[in-house]
Amino acid sequence: MAKIAKRIVCFSLKKYNSFAQQIHKIYEPLKSFIMKKDVLKIIAVAVVMLFVTVSCKKDQNVTNVTLDKNNITLDIGETATLKANVHPEDAANKTVSWTSSNSAVADVINGIVTAKEVGKTTITVTTDDGNFTAECIVTVTPEWVEISGIKWAKRNVDMPGTFAAKPEDAGMFYQWNRKVGWSSTDPLMSSNGDSVWYKIPNDPGNFWNKDNDPCPIGWRVPTITELESLIIAGTEWITLNGVNGRIFGSGDNTIFLPAAGAREYYIGGLYGIGENGQYWSNSLIAMNTIQFLGFDMSDHFTIWTGSHSWLFSFGFSVRCVAE
Repeated sequence: MAKIAKRIVCFSLKKYNSFAQQIHKIYEPLKSFIMKKDVLKIIAVAVVMLFVTVSCKKDQNVTNVTLDKNNITLDIGETATLKANVHPEDAANKTVSWTSSNSAVADVINGIVTAKEVGKTTITVTTDDGNFTAECIVTVTPEWVEISGIKWAKRNVDMPGTFAAKPEDAGMFYQWNRKVGWSSTDPLMSSNGDSVWYKIPNDPGNFWNKDNDPCPIGWRVPTITELESLIIAGTEWITLNGVNGRIFGSGDNTIFLPAAGAREYYIGGLYGIGENGQYWSNSLIAMNTIQFLGFDMSDHFTIWTGSHSWLFSFGFSVRCVAE
């Protein structure tokens, strides 16, 4: 009955061009109340009138949809979130659906895009009301950059077996020939949940043992020759998204190594963040003699050689190469 009554009232109200006309139309039924100064009844009828007028308002249909990004580039495994804006803002039905033209390259769930393999795909959002669409082109690039014939990872190692989220992220620090990462910011914490620094060096051997390699599957800690090739390829101190570091390489074939600093050997104290970077090699050149890439904000970048046993307990960054 309530729905039928509402339809009748709405139909009646549509015959008039303004709220004033609607009030005039029902004035006669209200006259007796007004003459009796029955204020409460007048208020009650006015509230009913207002409710009916609002509820009779026509739902707003969707007129368009846009995305906050039209082009994005991701490495394999990276994600990005797209936001759909349905117009008008007060549209009654803002439901949308998402599709990828090539889900093997990148798929999408509720606007979250995940890169899966190298290539391009188009992410399309479609409104439930009116089937309006908007598109975003997604380009998925390799996780590596080739410099002097060597495929370098674009990001530092973070937790063992994973890369940091972005090229400018420090990732975690590693002690030589150990697969335990240490936080690059305080408080001190390891990937195993420890908060006490390992000041006793691991048995160095001659090479970084494969079982202790923190790089993801298909990657490894670079040799000293590979690190030297970066210097030969050219380098420049820059700031990337607010993070200091050096780019190595030339043209489109460059990688950014953040000046992540390091952790010293005795208690794991942080030093040099934003001022210098140290990156491990995977082999010794003599008993207890290790080499690593070191650089700072001046034109001071070189392969450092150290022959102290405690050097192996320093926490340095790791940038992997493809196997």
